[in-house]
Amino acid sequence: MKKRTSDCTEILVGKAASMDGSTIVARNEDGYGPINPLKFIVHEAKDQENASFTSVSTGVNVPLPDHAYRYTATPQADQSDGMWEESGINEYNVGMSATETTATNKRVLGYDPLVHDGVDEEAMVTLVLPYVKTAKEGVQRLGALLEKYGTGECNSIAFNDKNDVWLLETAGGHHWAAMRLPEDAYAIVPNQTVVQEIDPADTENFLVATDLVEFVEKHNLNPQPGNFNFRDIFGTHGEDDAYYNTPRTWYGQKLFNPGVVQDPTSQDMPMYRIPDKKLAIEDVQKFLQSHYNGTKFDPFGTFASGTPEEQRRFRPIAMDRNQCSSILQIRNGVDDNLAGVQWIAMGFFAYSPYVPFFTNITDTPEDYKNTTHAVSVDNVYWLEKTLSVLIEPHYHEFSDEVHAYLDGCQSYARQRVDETDEGLASAKDIPEYLTENNAKTAGEISKRTHQLFDALVKHGLNLSITTWEKGQNL
Repeated sequence: MKKRTSDCTEILVGKAASMDGSTIVARNEDGYGPINPLKFIVHEAKDQENASFTSVSTGVNVPLPDHAYRYTATPQADQSDGMWEESGINEYNVGMSATETTATNKRVLGYDPLVHDGVDEEAMVTLVLPYVKTAKEGVQRLGALLEKYGTGECNSIAFNDKNDVWLLETAGGHHWAAMRLPEDAYAIVPNQTVVQEIDPADTENFLVATDLVEFVEKHNLNPQPGNFNFRDIFGTHGEDDAYYNTPRTWYGQKLFNPGVVQDPTSQDMPMYRIPDKKLAIEDVQKFLQSHYNGTKFDPFGTFASGTPEEQRRFRPIAMDRNQCSSILQIRNGVDDNLAGVQWIAMGFFAYSPYVPFFTNITDTPEDYKNTTHAVSVDNVYWLEKTLSVLIEPHYHEFSDEVHAYLDGCQSYARQRVDETDEGLASAKDIPEYLTENNAKTAGEISKRTHQLFDALVKHGLNLSITTWEKGQNL
């Protein structure tokens, strides 16, 4: 079986750390390879008495509640090995992003091995998001499923609602812990267990598997008795973490706390910090689109003179394996119908704009849901993937055009969110109103993307190494 995702990058922002009071859960979904066509859809609410879900990839069968809430999702186009719905917001304005691949250390896996017929990434959004009304309920439902059915993977899963951001991390086949992010903080989550000190008795801020404490005590797993550091007990601290994972945390914290001096390979960086300044959606996008910009580790070598080895030393955040990036924003201070906005970028995120989609909708634009297996610029996934093929070989030649396009799209997106907010009062059918406004926003940005495609093809045709002037060298 193929697997949809491998190594993603996530950023979480509490409502007191964001400029407008939103909670934010955002993740770059990356694949094992550069190609994995996907789409953006919405599921209708439905009654489903006596329904159950059977996983294509593991075979687990799970009974379902009698009613499913409406929710958005970003599944893969080819669902022969499952839906892999990954990220979305439901009608109660609960966001869920699943998953961030992590690792459990071999000591723990000796006592709680992974299982191969349980609940894996492929099924998590489908089994949880349509059935919860708060972020905390999302943690509790997923945690119960993990304990009952087990899992064959190590993952972190994030949830948000208008008040809270929660991060759940699995450990072994049946264990897990979750923490509520402090409201004034942000967190960077690479492919590594990041939750640190937890207090299982403080259920306002922490939730854990029912036997987690007993499991740790029984098998003498805690290297620091008196504390309960989930990362130290269950996580890994290898060379691969130091060069593949921690540099992404370093760069995010460098952006948002520039006065803090840390080594990119440090295993001691905190999971979360209070940012020097409050964060906007654009700050989150900047991080998710980054590739160590402005440092010697930038593989494009734009502003800093790193050696070829330095430019390839660390795994960048924006990279060829990018598939879909979702920023799940739950806004405060607006009508509940407007609160959920899912910002979506497809392709290689360094070159792709984020498009805001209100999630209280009945449908998604045609070019976001018609993704094909074959390359076609008639859908956004392949349009953006094709653009990356054009841009990367000529990154510096195309840089001005690409960044003008990205900046223009983001300003337009901001304008459209504001216009849609303002027009709600006169809407007769709110879901239809938001669906139509989403289509207008996405249609304009797709139009601009096709215009960029046209311009770059024509620009690139003038950059051939075989260009030869008549009479040259005569």
